[in-house]
Amino acid sequence: MIPILRTAIGGLAIAGLLASAASAFDTSARAAFVLDQSTGTVLLAKNADEALPPASMSKLMTLYMAFEAIRDGRLKLDERLPVSSHAMSYGGSTMFLDTTDRVRVEDLLRGIIVLSGNDACAVIAEALSPDGTERGFAELMTRRAQQMGLTSSVFKNSNGWPAEGHVMSMRDLTLLSSHIIRDYPEFYKIFAEQRFEFDGRAPQNSTNRNPLLGLDIGADGLKTGHTSEAGYGLVGSAEQNGRRVIFSMTGMDTTRARAEEAEAVVNWAFRQFAEKQITTAGKTVAMAQVWNGAEDSVGLVTKEDVRLLLPTLTGAPLEAEVVYTGPLQAPIAEGAQLAELIIRPEGLPEHRVQLVAETAVARGGFVNRMLTVGRALAARVNAAPDGQAADTPATAETM
Repeated sequence: MIPILRTAIGGLAIAGLLASAASAFDTSARAAFVLDQSTGTVLLAKNADEALPPASMSKLMTLYMAFEAIRDGRLKLDERLPVSSHAMSYGGSTMFLDTTDRVRVEDLLRGIIVLSGNDACAVIAEALSPDGTERGFAELMTRRAQQMGLTSSVFKNSNGWPAEGHVMSMRDLTLLSSHIIRDYPEFYKIFAEQRFEFDGRAPQNSTNRNPLLGLDIGADGLKTGHTSEAGYGLVGSAEQNGRRVIFSMTGMDTTRARAEEAEAVVNWAFRQFAEKQITTAGKTVAMAQVWNGAEDSVGLVTKEDVRLLLPTLTGAPLEAEVVYTGPLQAPIAEGAQLAELIIRPEGLPEHRVQLVAETAVARGGFVNRMLTVGRALAARVNAAPDGQAADTPATAETM
């Protein structure tokens, strides 16, 4: 059996970078998940997959499905939808709709995003439901969430009103937010709006509850949530210098604690981490041994530049290794996928990059093959105790 050969790249000398673990963020939230969307790096995960009551933060799923329906032509922004007695019956945060209203879809979207309108969610839900009921829409929400990979999400209604079994995880909320931002940028800009006055009927509910908006830290979304069971929560996002951070947290005791914790997360994520160049496309990362080739080894390179999010402070060398099944057999085509570069930043998830052949290596002639066999036999004899032949093949060579 041919083993997997691992070649350590000492301190990742290819890039000359140093990294150290950023100070872990000690959040008071019951559960939290922080994602650097630009690089896909998970910066923090605390009880991130625990299915918890999401309160109004689950309205993001209703919004996503509304955006989807608009893009598909099943809803129109200027379309006016009726308000049922069921939708009107909701309390909490509302647009104060009644059954005499026919409300534009665009106003309903703002009513959900800015005002957190429970009634507005129900109006959208009944319009898109397969059977015209909010319950039917909630079942559709659950199926769509599963299709999107939101594996810890189950919906019983459209707005997060307390209901047994209505749950989401912080990871799911963050991934859903990432979908909204990337899939529907034309609608995402609404999340930054701080005020919406609908028909002048609800002056006491006309401002966005997101405490990060207006702080000049790049925050532009997304949704707060609160029930007595869930506590205070927030799904937030901010962009600074081309980097976007998305996070979800829940279980804080007060609105003040939520605001302070959310701002602290944003500051920590942008100040303690920075995107850095690891290696450039075509630059030799390591050399791999070749069996029966016109050359004894081949350079391993990346197809594209590699940039990673790393802690901003310097410290221990960045650890990395090259892994491949070897020795490699000639002939080898230029650009053939041969190995994997595994980079392990301290305190962050490992990152894997495919490595390809820098040049082509032809199959060697008779003399080359005999020399290769001779060198291999000599290496085994020298490595074995008491002159016995060894069974372990030669390891790869590094730069």
